[in-house]
Amino acid sequence: MIDLYTFTTPNGRKVSIMLEEIGLPYSVHVIDITKNDQFSPEFIAINPNSKIPAIVDRDNGITVFESGAILIYLAEKSGRFLPTDKQKYFQVMEWLMFQMASVGPMFGQLNHFKRFAPEQIPYAIGRYEKETLRLYGVLDTQLAKYEYICGDYSIADIATYPWVAIYEFQGLTLDNHPHLKRWVETVQKRPAVERGMAVPSL
Repeated sequence: MIDLYTFTTPNGRKVSIMLEEIGLPYSVHVIDITKNDQFSPEFIAINPNSKIPAIVDRDNGITVFESGAILIYLAEKSGRFLPTDKQKYFQVMEWLMFQMASVGPMFGQLNHFKRFAPEQIPYAIGRYEKETLRLYGVLDTQLAKYEYICGDYSIADIATYPWVAIYEFQGLTLDNHPHLKRWVETVQKRPAVERGMAVPSL
């Protein structure tokens, strides 16, 4: 049994999608970041950086925080969505790190300045929207070659999808990135993705 500590964010939904895909039983613990639950002593004991998601594997007592690390852990535990062939393995790792280092931080900054900042700062909005669209282009070019980011469906797709799926929330369109749009439409039809995107239900 996996204890999942999460909230309704793209980073949190990566892990619930993965858990649904691999079919491991899990228990959801809502960490309401709008109420600063992430700063409670109980959660800091699980993740000293006070960020969701995090998991505790009751089978062996292992705790893992950082969404990318969690996806790798669950892929290795289940033997799914992470190739064993060295070349393919590192291709998936490249694109997982691309999501962690670029897609998540840049899209997250756009979300903040466009939707949540107490004042509208045109420079910040323009900067992060331009970078988001550039990253759309990087993904679109890759997806022109493959059905999924690395050919076969993998943790690279699971990590990236929840961030791209919020394009309308960000006031953007995928119409100029047809391969990325096709990929979003393909991934969102997976039953496990649909279930994972609904976690947690508040």
